[in-house]
Amino acid sequence: MLMFPRLMVYRIEAEPGGETDLMMAKAIDRLKKIILTPSMIGTWILGLTLAGLQWPHIMGFGWFHLKLAMVIGISAMHGVFVGMNKKIGTEKAPKPKTLRMMNEIPFLLAIVAVIAVVVQPFWLIHTSDID
Repeated sequence: MLMFPRLMVYRIEAEPGGETDLMMAKAIDRLKKIILTPSMIGTWILGLTLAGLQWPHIMGFGWFHLKLAMVIGISAMHGVFVGMNKKIGTEKAPKPKTLRMMNEIPFLLAIVAVIAVVVQPFWLIHTSDID
């Protein structure tokens, strides 16, 4: 996911129709079709399966909901990047600076998701646990 905006920056900064532009367009297409989309689909399938198997246990924990929100955010960023890629070559093309800044968002979301799982903040205290 972190390579997608970087490749778009290279493509935007290249001469339209030039060798670099065509090479970056091909690299972006391969990255999207071979790596990003299949891995996102696999992550959702496996993640929902694991959550479904443990649903009674994890449904009350805030850290799980935080992690789920971060994964939804990362998936949303995938969609945003795909939409921005379609605008390259038009007058609505994103600016390289915008792409460089947005490149950090999936990384930050992933850091929060990992911390949520490892530290498990927001524990819910069940009334049966209090004696």
